[in-house]
Amino acid sequence: MTVDPRTGGSAPPEPPPYRIGRARAVLRALAMVSCVPYIALKTAWMAGSRLGVPDGSALLDGGTALRVANGATVLMDGAVIALALLLTRPWGRRVPAWLLVLPMWVASGLLLPIMTAFPVQMLVRLLGGGGGRPVGEGTSEPFLDPWVFGVVYGGFIVQGLALGALFALYARERWGRLWQGRLRDLPESPTSPALRATAVAAASASLLPGVTHLLWVTGSTAGLNAGRAADRTSDFYVMETVSLLFVVVTAAGVLLVAFRRTGRIPLRLPLVLAWAGSAQMACWGGWLSVAALMGAGEAADRPTAATMVTYAVQMLAGALVVTLGAYFFAERAAASALPPAAPAPAAADRVS
Repeated sequence: MTVDPRTGGSAPPEPPPYRIGRARAVLRALAMVSCVPYIALKTAWMAGSRLGVPDGSALLDGGTALRVANGATVLMDGAVIALALLLTRPWGRRVPAWLLVLPMWVASGLLLPIMTAFPVQMLVRLLGGGGGRPVGEGTSEPFLDPWVFGVVYGGFIVQGLALGALFALYARERWGRLWQGRLRDLPESPTSPALRATAVAAASASLLPGVTHLLWVTGSTAGLNAGRAADRTSDFYVMETVSLLFVVVTAAGVLLVAFRRTGRIPLRLPLVLAWAGSAQMACWGGWLSVAALMGAGEAADRPTAATMVTYAVQMLAGALVVTLGAYFFAERAAASALPPAAPAPAAADRVS
């Protein structure tokens, strides 16, 4: 016991030193180290290196715009390092919820499509799928040397796994009470009709990108520019299948939470579905929109109006779902902070 020199009385014991455990330390190291290959490559390209860039690649003609884009993506990957520290340092427990949740949601949306599609693309290729090339390779000239995709996407997969595990552990300790129980345990609230209407709007908005991805998966070229239509490979079909899957997952998750028809399902399952699906739809749709506009050169490579509308509606649906989730968790947090209701008085106590 220590003595408080100001009062002469006993002082409260000092808090134990902050420890994260070996598992979290390893996950943090993996997340940070896996950023090095991407950041090193991008930095080298900004400095003028042609490492991994073959002759005839469109990257050689990128100029200042490409350097700015490379700098932006370096900062984005650097944010993974910041998140890994935030999730494992004592000051990370004091940051506002939105300052952590929003970047994690964006990171989920950008990493999940690669984490799911790239391994399947490699498997299809090993099984003899013809014409498969890594996503991002050009139609006429090689975009990057093949080894670059393995190094970069492999790093992204490690980043996603490590960062996802760290966030799951962090969120369970800080907010785990908000998704305990089953769907049938959710109480009704005055905002339930508005939440259900928003869920229906989000699911309805998902129909357009869902139908579009389904058409592309089944071989249709509707809405594709000439260059993209000519460049459809096994990789294209895998990515479109994954995109369709995330659309379905988004609609299923948000409708389950809103209408709660299957009460035996744990609450965390539809919440995870809605998180992953909305992040992929909004963030990946936004990324593809920017990439399509930046890569628009010749007429055959310019994005069609149908493609841009599909991505825009996809982003809208994802934004609706994450907005719904923010209101849902705010309401749950407010309810959990309220003191328990006093029991109703007995009949004898009510007699004056």
